[in-house]
Amino acid sequence: MNGMMGHNMADSSGEAARLIFTPEVEAETAPVWERLRARMPAVEWPIHAPLIAAINRLKRSKNAVILGHNYMTPEIFHGVADFVGDSLALAREAARTDAKIIVQAGVRFMAETSKVLSPDKTVLIPDLQAGCSLASSITAADVRLIRSRYPGLPVVTYVNTTADVKAETDICCTSGNAVQVVEHIARQWGVDRVVLLPDEFLARNVARQTSIQIIAWAGRCEVHERFTGRQIDELRVMYPHAQVLAHPECPPDVLAASDFAGSTAAMTDYVTRLKPRQVVLITECAMADNVASESPETEFLRPCNLCPHMKRITLTNIYDALRTDRYPVEVDANVAVRARRAVQQMIDLPPPTAPARYDLVKARYHVNVELI
Repeated sequence: MNGMMGHNMADSSGEAARLIFTPEVEAETAPVWERLRARMPAVEWPIHAPLIAAINRLKRSKNAVILGHNYMTPEIFHGVADFVGDSLALAREAARTDAKIIVQAGVRFMAETSKVLSPDKTVLIPDLQAGCSLASSITAADVRLIRSRYPGLPVVTYVNTTADVKAETDICCTSGNAVQVVEHIARQWGVDRVVLLPDEFLARNVARQTSIQIIAWAGRCEVHERFTGRQIDELRVMYPHAQVLAHPECPPDVLAASDFAGSTAAMTDYVTRLKPRQVVLITECAMADNVASESPETEFLRPCNLCPHMKRITLTNIYDALRTDRYPVEVDANVAVRARRAVQQMIDLPPPTAPARYDLVKARYHVNVELI
């Protein structure tokens, strides 16, 4: 079997390699190149353009859409993605798309969420190894144990979790609406304590924005936890005029040292609206490239960390997924029904009036969470 799989992958890669950069492909992809030319060496474009053209043709012929997360590389984000954004934005698009096939240009938990919301559609993940340290930090059995330990308290689950975990919880959230969701579910249940899983740092940062007591799990994002407040201080010495924007999955000392802290959507909004002269995005590397394409007047400095899971998604394996319907994501029907209830409750909430901010200078509360 392993030999056959290797043979099939070789055949597939060979098929992609046969795509060539013709004058027709150059003309077809010219609008994409205009968006990317400031962010990509010209020598790379003849490699990407044939794949972009082929993928976009396949999408039209197969009634497919590609959901591209903010952490995708620019040739995916700008070249083939039909919908782009953070986890919440992509969840909404997965729920309402009329396409027959969804290709998730992201990681596996996102593909599972798309399948949960669109059970009758084919959902493809281009690489089965595109995982997530947060999603693997907690299991459904862990959540059941937490419920037995904290009876009567609602459980909020970050979307960066498996469908099995979502199925055991009451409502989902993203970094963009976590404070809103926590306060909503506390009012709904008539309680002043809420369990928020699994990101420890997101939970600590949410706790500083609400009077609701947060009970947290010790999960962390391997990309964001590597940033430190000391690094931010060093950046300020090197770039005294740069504005520092951080993601709430970072440790609290990083947020305390930053000028602004918020979700990927909030950071994008901040840059495109305020147009700072220099900016540092304390998050995954590719996001800076993608926001930079929309904000040419801003200089983006690059002290970022790569997500090894996101970087498993490439134009080649997106092309292979569409061409051969590889790899379909399935979720157990009973799990899907319960997970869909938690995700749908999040989607049904009115959008926040403004993207969530987590700056400690705006924090109303300086408290410690109860860590499970």
